Amino acid sequence: MPQHNHAQTRICPDCFGFASVAIATGARHRDGTRQTIPVHCSTCAGLGSVARPRVPAIANAS
Repeated sequence: MPQHNHAQTRICPDCFGFASVAIATGARHRDGTRQTIPVHCSTCAGLGSVARPRVPAIANAS
């Protein structure tokens, strides 16, 4: 029987794990290469994963 392995970390729902990208500005450097700027996901701060939500403890109804 196949074993099902679940991801240990939770992938960010906004960037789906692709947390950092380089966007071309359209300008070029003197050597002809394109000028890029790095952009990071604002939800996960460039990590690609988010912390698991905390489950609040249920208070005793006494």
